Amino acid sequence: MSKAMTGAKMVVQALVDQGVEVVFGYPGGAVLPIYDEIFQQNHIQHILVRHEQAAVHAAEGYARSTGKPGVALVTSGPGATNAVTGLTDALMDSIPIIVLTGQVPTFMIGSDAFQEADTVGITRPCTKHNWLVKETDDLARVLHEAFHVATSGRPGPVLIDIPKDVQFATGKYTEKKARKSHYNPQVKGDITSITDLVALMEKAKRPIFYTGGGVINSGVAASQLLRELVAATNFPITSTLMGLGAYPASGKNWVGMLGMHGLYEANMAMHGCDLLINIGARFDDRITGVVDKFSPHSKKAHIDIDASSINKVIHVDIPIIGDVAHVLEDLLKIWKSRGRKTNAEGLSKWWDQINEWRGIDCLSFKQEGKIIKPQYALQRLEELTKGHDRYITTEVGQHQMWAAQYLNFEDPNRWMTSGGLGTMGYGFPASVGVQMAHRDALVINVAGEASWLMNMQEMGTVTQYGLPVKQFILNNERLGMVRQWQQLLHGERYSSSWSEALPDFVKLAEAFGAKGIRCDDPANLDDAIMEMINHDGPVIFDCLVEKHENCYPMIPSGKPHNEMLLGDALAKDAIKGAGQALV
Repeated sequence: MSKAMTGAKMVVQALVDQGVEVVFGYPGGAVLPIYDEIFQQNHIQHILVRHEQAAVHAAEGYARSTGKPGVALVTSGPGATNAVTGLTDALMDSIPIIVLTGQVPTFMIGSDAFQEADTVGITRPCTKHNWLVKETDDLARVLHEAFHVATSGRPGPVLIDIPKDVQFATGKYTEKKARKSHYNPQVKGDITSITDLVALMEKAKRPIFYTGGGVINSGVAASQLLRELVAATNFPITSTLMGLGAYPASGKNWVGMLGMHGLYEANMAMHGCDLLINIGARFDDRITGVVDKFSPHSKKAHIDIDASSINKVIHVDIPIIGDVAHVLEDLLKIWKSRGRKTNAEGLSKWWDQINEWRGIDCLSFKQEGKIIKPQYALQRLEELTKGHDRYITTEVGQHQMWAAQYLNFEDPNRWMTSGGLGTMGYGFPASVGVQMAHRDALVINVAGEASWLMNMQEMGTVTQYGLPVKQFILNNERLGMVRQWQQLLHGERYSSSWSEALPDFVKLAEAFGAKGIRCDDPANLDDAIMEMINHDGPVIFDCLVEKHENCYPMIPSGKPHNEMLLGDALAKDAIKGAGQALV
């Protein structure tokens, strides 16, 4: 079935047909026909951000917290180029978003027209796929195809570049089910390979599940199947930064996040395991450390829907291409049909070893005196908010790693952070997207003052739309992670790693019509956090913390997992003893 309508109306109709409820955007000349159609309908709410980068990050936050694709709309030229950072961020973290960009009229393309840019060329390396639509009759098909590509297989960002004359012209609009896509990724894993993995699981003495964002991207069923598998096998489980919440932090088999700033027990278990089962992670460098010393004693299996991720960084013994939920379902069926066997004696000894590593208590710290430790701030934030319907976003830096360490996540889609690209300025606009998707939830962006300032203009967005997001800023007046690396690796030469011109965040909040709270005394911290939680509007919480606190544990560059820096608060003799105990 097809209907005649303008290209601009097709865009809005396709969004409605795809179930889109919110679009984040910023208007400009090349998208005015689309904005005119948005004005004349009531199905989709448009959120006016203050910068195009923020539009894409907000769409990411919406997508990560709902599992549904996020949508951003920006104009041509600088509108499109400002979206590049968000597109790359979404590509690295496999987030399904659709970015619609305006373009100069087709007859002006290539003439260096006002606000013209080669958007398709610029964004080809940072999208899963992109299109330049030159015929209005092609627009409906491309719009529906874009949603399919963004959400199928390994999710990711797509972009549609729409010239202004295509928006004005009339063409035929076809409904989304009228055409079948040629893009059909493999979702079922090879049964022989899955059976081979089960055979290794039955014999393994020191197994571990290494999980990533692919579990969350696969949907709620994947997280439920993962939990069933862990409970049934009694294997330990760790996760990347992107996978937090797929398995509950309160689960007895949880050994914590692994990687550069992961927990001691998680990294030691990865180093000492004899069977490593990668479920939906990509062996990125923050996890592996030095590749030739990564998990040296293990057989390795890798479950991933993206064939290009397998054997890209780490060679594995059993590659399984498929969707996590489908593969785990088959894995459980085969394991159960073969008698639910595991190496009970080996597992018992393995858990004894892991519990010894746990005894180090690598996240311990001492809160003394009148200066707030950042770890303490997040420990109290966790304690006072864990009973709420809570979603956490973060900026990038030390605060991000401390948040991953000290905040606990029981469910997927509750933790939104920039993993692969490490985008400072991500967290605030992402919290806007999360709050739009969950209007009654407690949404907190854990930030550093330097990252937060990169997109601070979105205070205008949250006050305009009455979004009660909480900006929890750990203010150390430093570029904390940069300063830490300069201390440890560059002879304490602190080159441009602090700011001498920070704003008064309380006054800044008030200038935007929001509430500002400042706390610099640990004795007042709980009351201040409760004041933030109980306020029914947006809040900037300026938490003044220890300026030169380092984030530990830390795997130094070029070192394997069993050579972590653990900080001064731990008993060195105990660390040495446990660290030597390699199975």
